[in-house]
Amino acid sequence: MGFETCGPNEAMVVSGCFHSRPVMVPGGSIWVWPFVQQLQRISLNTMTLQIHSTDVCTAQGVPISCIGVAQVKIQGQSQEMLAAACMQFLGKAEREIRSIALETLEGHQRAIMGTMTVEEIYQDRKKFAKNVFEVASSDLVQMGITVVSYTLKDIKDKEGYLAALGKTRTAQVKRDAKIGEARAKRDAGIKEAIANQERLKVRFEKDTEIAEAKRDFELKKAAYDIEVETRRAESEMAYQQQAAISKQAIKEAEMQVIIEERTKEIQVQDQEILRREKELEAQIKKPAEAEKYRLETIAAAERNKVVLEAEANAEAIQMRGEAQAFAIEAKAKAEAEQMVKKADAWKDYQEAAMVDMVLQTLPKIAAEVAAPLSKAKKVTMISSGNGEVGAAKLTGEVIDVIAKLPLMIENMTGVNIQQAMKIKSR
Repeated sequence: MGFETCGPNEAMVVSGCFHSRPVMVPGGSIWVWPFVQQLQRISLNTMTLQIHSTDVCTAQGVPISCIGVAQVKIQGQSQEMLAAACMQFLGKAEREIRSIALETLEGHQRAIMGTMTVEEIYQDRKKFAKNVFEVASSDLVQMGITVVSYTLKDIKDKEGYLAALGKTRTAQVKRDAKIGEARAKRDAGIKEAIANQERLKVRFEKDTEIAEAKRDFELKKAAYDIEVETRRAESEMAYQQQAAISKQAIKEAEMQVIIEERTKEIQVQDQEILRREKELEAQIKKPAEAEKYRLETIAAAERNKVVLEAEANAEAIQMRGEAQAFAIEAKAKAEAEQMVKKADAWKDYQEAAMVDMVLQTLPKIAAEVAAPLSKAKKVTMISSGNGEVGAAKLTGEVIDVIAKLPLMIENMTGVNIQQAMKIKSR
């Protein structure tokens, strides 16, 4: 004794001191004082009972045998039912409780069998089981036992009543089956004909729809083919046009390259021409200009010398004439006329002297002009294709330089050599 426990499938009943009435504990724990208190246990397990009712006469007097199966247990959830069960079965073994419940259920099963016909029991087992469950539960509850379930397991008879019912029912079923089969065949034929009609109708409709769809497909396909071919032709034309544009661009690029090459060649040629011009200028033109400057300087010096000598002579003559004028006052008029004529004579003599001096100087000038050419080791001539070339060209240029001397002398001295030579020849 002491602290006692039990599982949920068992109940403990404690009685004795400290309790005015027994304490019932279904599935729990309790303290039990030794010597002054008593502990008893009762099972709450479910019990399966097979109820055999043999040769029981039904409402029509037909003896049959039934086997039912029931699940019962002592109810521990309710204190009242547990108290009733303890009053009825406490201290008894489980087989004794099982026997009491079995006898009670068998009595109620036999009673229900006597109130129903064989056909009702056979055909409506659910109703039979319900009646047995309700009647038996009302009695077992008073003993603290609950009927969990009840089912009718089997029905038998020794007279062949159930077999006859089966044959009759079998014949009826066969008859109904044949009738049903005939009706089913008839209905099936009708439905098959209707179905065939519907099938043909649907088939024709589908064939029509297929034909229409095929027609629409062909029309759309033709339209699509036209569009595709049109797009293809446009694409090919665009491709050819683009190819032509590309070729033209390539051609233009090639022409641009050629133009650039030609431009570069022209620039190179221009540079070559400038180089050659500078080379000629350095080799011919610069020396010629230097010689020209030298000759012009010499000519200017000679001219200044002649002018100074003439001026000195003129001054001396003038002074002499003035002296003679003072000496011979009587002969002033005659001497004056004589001096005028003499001055004119000296004037003519001055131009003749200058012409003679120029003529004597021309060969020297020509020699000085040609002197640089005689010292040149190599002369490069550039010709435009018109006029003389070679030595004739050089000779002509020297002569041109000499031919320009009279004009230069006239600009420097004021003496026209050509006119002076014409006057002298006269």
